[in-house]
Amino acid sequence: MAKVYSEKDADLRVLKGKTVAIVGYGSQGHAHAQNLRDSGVKVIVAELPGTNNYQRAVDAGFKPMSAREAAKKADVIMILLPDQVQAKVYASEIAPEMKKGKTLCFAHGFNIRFKQIVPPKDVDVIMIAPKGPGHKLREEYAAGRGMPNLIAVHQNPSGKAKQLALAYSKALGGTRAGVLETTFTEETETDLFGEQVILCGGLSALIEASFETLVEAGYQPEIAYYEVLHELQLIINLIIEGGLSWMRYSVSDTAEYGDYTRGPRIVNAQTRKEMKKILKEIRNGSFAKEWINEWKTGGKKFKAMRKQQRKHPVEVVGPKLRKMMTWMKVKSVPKGE
Repeated sequence: MAKVYSEKDADLRVLKGKTVAIVGYGSQGHAHAQNLRDSGVKVIVAELPGTNNYQRAVDAGFKPMSAREAAKKADVIMILLPDQVQAKVYASEIAPEMKKGKTLCFAHGFNIRFKQIVPPKDVDVIMIAPKGPGHKLREEYAAGRGMPNLIAVHQNPSGKAKQLALAYSKALGGTRAGVLETTFTEETETDLFGEQVILCGGLSALIEASFETLVEAGYQPEIAYYEVLHELQLIINLIIEGGLSWMRYSVSDTAEYGDYTRGPRIVNAQTRKEMKKILKEIRNGSFAKEWINEWKTGGKKFKAMRKQQRKHPVEVVGPKLRKMMTWMKVKSVPKGE
C-alpha cells in the first residue's frame, strides 16, 4: 500500500519567507492563490491584462503582473496555464528567470513528461496535483476540509524538494484529505488515460449514444435525459461514498442484476482492446504529439469539435429541464468561451 501523507507530515514553515508565483488565474489558479494566501503564504499572481481571469484576480485582492515579472520576484513558480500554452510562456517569460535555488511547480506533468519544458538542472522541479477541479478545491478548503493531492519530485538539487511539495500541499488543504507520492510519468499517463477512457471521453460517449438510442427508438428526449444523464449524479455519489459494492447494495435488485449481466456486453473484449490502444498512444507520446500539433494550427479542429458537440440533442434538452430544478445551482458555459 502507498504511504498517505497527512497534516503531521508537512510543515508550512518550509514556505516561510518565500514568495510563490501563481502563473495563470484560471480554474486551478484562483484556488491555489487563495488557499495559499489564507494559509499565510506570500502569493503573487501572473495574468494577462484585459482577460476575465485578470479581473477575477483583482476582485480577489491580488495585483496581477506579467509572468516574467512574477517569475523574477518569486522563489517558487507554479505554472497553472493550459497544457498547450505552457511551453511557449515558459520559454519566453519564465525560463530567463529560472535561477539556481528556485523551484518550478506544476499541477499536471504533461509538459515535463513529454519534454516540452526542460528546466535547468540547478532548480527543483515538483508537482502538486489536487484531484479535482479548482472551484471544488477552494470550496473544500474554505469549509475546513481538503481535497486529496498527488505530489512528485522531478529534480531535487536542493535536497528539500519533497518537503516543499508537502508544505505547498498542506497550504492547499491537501494534507487534510491525504497526499500520495507519485512520479511525473505515472501522474501524466494515468491522468490522460482516466480523462479519455472514463471521466470525459468514455462517459460523454456513453451518455450521447444512450440518449440517441432511446430517442431513435421513439422515447421522449426529456425521459431519455433523466434516465441516461440526470441520474448519473446519484450513482456517482454512491460509488464515491462506498465503492461499487455500496452502489450495487443501494440500487434495486433489478438494477444490480442488469449491472452484472449487461455491463460486460457494453465494456467487452473490443472495448478493452481499444483501452489498451489508447494507453499505448499516451505512453509512446503519439497523443501528446497529436495535441501539440493541433495547437500549431490554433486548435481549429478542436474548436470545431467543441462547437459541434455543444449542439448535440442531449445538450439542447438539458438546459430546459435544468431550469425546473430550483434546488440546484444551474451552470452554463459563458458566452464566447
